[in-house]
Formats: sequence, C-alpha cells, structure tokens
Amino acid sequence: MLQVDGLGAGYGNAQALHEVTLHVDSGEVVTILGPNGAGKTTLVNAIAGVLPSWRGSVSFEDVELTSLPPHRVIDHGVALVPEGRRIFPKMTVTENLDIGSYPTSAREAHDESLGSVYGIFPRLRERQSQVAGTLSGGEQQMLAIGRALMSRPRLLLLDEPSLGLAPIIVESIFEVLREVNSSGVSILLVEQNAVEALDIAGRGYVLEEGRIVGEGTATELSQDERLRRAYLGL
Repeated sequence: MLQVDGLGAGYGNAQALHEVTLHVDSGEVVTILGPNGAGKTTLVNAIAGVLPSWRGSVSFEDVELTSLPPHRVIDHGVALVPEGRRIFPKMTVTENLDIGSYPTSAREAHDESLGSVYGIFPRLRERQSQVAGTLSGGEQQMLAIGRALMSRPRLLLLDEPSLGLAPIIVESIFEVLREVNSSGVSILLVEQNAVEALDIAGRGYVLEEGRIVGEGTATELSQDERLRRAYLGL
C-alpha cells in the first residue's frame, strides 16, 4: 500500500533522514518508535509532501507521491494529523472539519463524513459552534483527527497524538484509532508512548539519528531488551 524506499530528507544543509525504507500494508497499523530528534516527524512530513524529499521514493497504491505537493497527496488518500494538532484556533469546530473535506471526492461525501466524525467524537458535535482555540487539549486532538478523517483517507499518518494529554484522554484517543483502523483505514503512527503504540500496532520500526535501526512485529519489539530499557521503562 505505502512503500518508502531509500528516503532522504532534511532542513537546510542538515540531513535528518538517511536511506529510510519501510512499508505499510492495507489494513495495518504500523508504528515508528524513536527518541526525540530521531527524525520521526521529518519522516511523516516527507511522506505527506509537507517536506520535500532529497532522494528516494514514496509511493502509495502504486502512485508516486515523492514530488507531489501536500494537497495532491491528500487527493490520493493519504492524510496527516500533524504534531501539535495545527487546528485553526479562530474558526469553529465545524469550520475546521469542513476544511478537511476539500478534496473533490471528499466534498461529495461531506455530510456523510461529518456525521461519521461526530459519531466517533460526540464531544465535537456538542461543541460544533465553539471556536476551536477554546477547546481543551484532548478536544483539539480529536478535532485534528476528525479533520483528517473528513478527507476520507485510506492511510492516516499520525504524529505524536498523545503528546501533552492526560492518560485517560490518551486511552480514549487510542480507542478511536482502533475504531478507525477497523473501518478499513491503515495507520502509520509516530508515537513516543511506546507501550500504547505497540499495543495498537501490528508491526513497528525503530528510528534513531534518521536511520531505521530495528523492525519487527509489535510482540518482537516489546520483548527486545534494549527497547524495553530505552522506551518501555522496563
């Protein structure tokens, strides 16, 4: 479904990704683990077209995405929930969600998608006329995920969805991700909460200093002694 081959990317003269190769199959949840500064955000931004790739290729369902701008990547069914949520704080909840449905195919199913998002996140329905900047952190994360779902993606890229949230909210966010995945949406998840990430994912990759240094099933990674010490606190 998603195939990343030899991907390199960076900022200015600083290379942040080195020959990254990975894949996500249809229906999978795959997680990217790694410390701060490993290049995880750079990776999902490069896949989404937010950051230009220096070398290598990104393809999705046999369509080459590498040189496409972000709005064209979304057209092909790949949506990003960015780190920090990046909602539009002065717009209402509904207006934020409406922006997510701008691809032509998504526009035609706007009302159905909106009903689906409000079904997944009843809190957003309750606050649909509220200005987004006044929402709690958890509600803003719900809004960011809902906005991405409005584009009717087949692959959802999530960058640190649990960042800064209370444990009970994190648990509810991950339950939503399970529901989204069960509906047929594949997920590539960047997450520092390795316990939650490995609980939801089938496979994972470990990224350090811009390079893939490990990969395996969630069970294999959770039993890796080095990873248990570094990321699981065990």
